[in-house]
Amino acid sequence: MITDLKINPENKRRWYEEGWWTEDTLYDVWHRTATTYPDREYVCDSTGTRLTYGEIDEKSSRLAAWLKERGIKNGDVVSFQIPIWSEFAYVYVAVLKVGAVMHPLPVNFNEEDLVYSMNLVESKALICPTFYHKTDYEAQALAVMKRVPTMQSIALIDKVRPATCDWPTIAQIFADYEPLTEAPESKSDDVANILSTSGTTGFPKAVLFTHNNILASERTYIDGAERTDKDVMIMMSPLNHATGFYHGLISNMIMGARVVLQERFSPEQAVQLINDEGATWSHGATPFVYDTLNYLEETGKSIPSMDIFISGGAPLPGSMVERCARHGFKLCESYGSTESCPHVYVPPAKALEWDGERAGIPCDGVEVRIVDADHNEVPRGVKGEEASRGPNVFVGYYKNEKANAECLDDEGWFYSGDLSFMDEEGRIKICGRIKEIIIRGGENISVNEIDANLEGCPGMGAHATCGMPDDRLGERICTFAVPVEGEPFPTVKDVQEYLASKNVQKRLWPERIEQIDALPYTLSGKVKRYELAAEIKRRMGLA
Repeated sequence: MITDLKINPENKRRWYEEGWWTEDTLYDVWHRTATTYPDREYVCDSTGTRLTYGEIDEKSSRLAAWLKERGIKNGDVVSFQIPIWSEFAYVYVAVLKVGAVMHPLPVNFNEEDLVYSMNLVESKALICPTFYHKTDYEAQALAVMKRVPTMQSIALIDKVRPATCDWPTIAQIFADYEPLTEAPESKSDDVANILSTSGTTGFPKAVLFTHNNILASERTYIDGAERTDKDVMIMMSPLNHATGFYHGLISNMIMGARVVLQERFSPEQAVQLINDEGATWSHGATPFVYDTLNYLEETGKSIPSMDIFISGGAPLPGSMVERCARHGFKLCESYGSTESCPHVYVPPAKALEWDGERAGIPCDGVEVRIVDADHNEVPRGVKGEEASRGPNVFVGYYKNEKANAECLDDEGWFYSGDLSFMDEEGRIKICGRIKEIIIRGGENISVNEIDANLEGCPGMGAHATCGMPDDRLGERICTFAVPVEGEPFPTVKDVQEYLASKNVQKRLWPERIEQIDALPYTLSGKVKRYELAAEIKRRMGLA
């Protein structure tokens, strides 16, 4: 049981009194919804799988019975690595039904990533596919089990190909186990889920959320987006992220609504799914919007059922907001992070009026302030660091006292590391980042990690990485480097081949290499990355 949570007692008392927190767990909410709407479809996906609330309830109960037999109990951590499939739904519900802690992991985590993350949280079980998109997850899981001492069991989803080892498949579990009927012992202030950050410091941090955190976040999210159980969401984002899991699956479960999952994004298929399924809303990073708009304009097709697209991860240009309006739907910016799930939003009625000029206003129940380096609030219109406090904010990083001390204070304020200001009307504008990260297609990428990987690259002397503007992804990766005398300056291809030889993930490869005579440094020796960001804009003709 994870007990060392960072919750301010006064905040806790206030949030209970105001109704943001209750005694309900996610299991309680699931049980009410599934009992009320057993025949209503909850989730379908682009592979053709469709599941009602009742079907998921039964399947998850059988899987929960297996978990319990394998010794999984209240407070234990169960990891799962599942693509954007409907199967994710009955797995998360099964974990709730035994009172365990959900630990969804990215499908692109390799063996080393899994071993690090699962040992950190002392995972007791892993559920994953046998195979998916060129990766043998079955072999990977077996290798991981030997290196994670706490792990007791593996269950395999044999959707793509049959299992080859002795561990049970989900199909076998459904056939062999009767549904678990007793309710779990979990409480609303227990940890319900652990999300992995995108790795802004090289190693992902384990972000802890209680049942109350998640329910408070998603109830205010639904209200802000003005959604009901009549809406149908299309979700293209990975389900291990807050966007895919909380906004995609949990928010719709709370309403008893329906969600359509797209396994791998393509604008052509997305448009087809929207029209076939009558999707009315979505939430995702700007590349989804950008590619979809381009496809609509290239083909002359339309998506008349779509009402609203919520997008975060990068500021939205006004031109994109206006393009969406011409196609009949609103584009609303949202802002937040894994730790403080999008807590600033543009109300649908204000989408065109604000036209990308503001990230929005705080969600109900959430406080936002802009602070200086000493965490003192600054006047309206003055730039500073964005900080948030509310019933949605995480309750600490697991086993990471240093990060907790830096980011989450004793009064419950989470310091985002993002540079912003608040105008006289309380609207917030995100101006840049104090943290040294690039947000590429909604994913946080550590520039320090990229720079470290480039050490020793032939022809590259002192070097530093920054984000460069990109219409589709928000940012791409650009590295400035001082040439080495007597050696040819490396091309992008040279650099990428060097990184490939070191088995560095492609997501960490620079996409542009720029020569510079000397890097700009502060007096304390830190690279002035903001100057490099300004320089690449100048070289691109954008400044």
